[in-house]
Amino acid sequence: MTKTKRKFTPEERLSIINEAEREGSVETCRKYNLSPSLLSKWKQRYLNKGIAGLKPQYKRVDPELRVLEEENERLKRIIAKQALEIEVKSELLKKTPIGSKRK
Repeated sequence: MTKTKRKFTPEERLSIINEAEREGSVETCRKYNLSPSLLSKWKQRYLNKGIAGLKPQYKRVDPELRVLEEENERLKRIIAKQALEIEVKSELLKKTPIGSKRK
């Protein structure tokens, strides 16, 4: 028996909570194959935050946005490296005069 991750919408979660109120939590958990602790978490979130508490807690990041953020970080590193090189070169030029004659 393989376990598959099921996703319930907030409306489905609310209907399951209401069904558990009417028919009992044990029968509802068996019907939907849920753990009682999950059902109690849903109830608690619903009581605290309303329907907004039943929405998924994680934020989905758009893959295109992630690619842009990675490119942005790469470009920032390149600019920082170039700025460091310019700073080092300018310090070296200040220390060694250009027109000095060697003997």
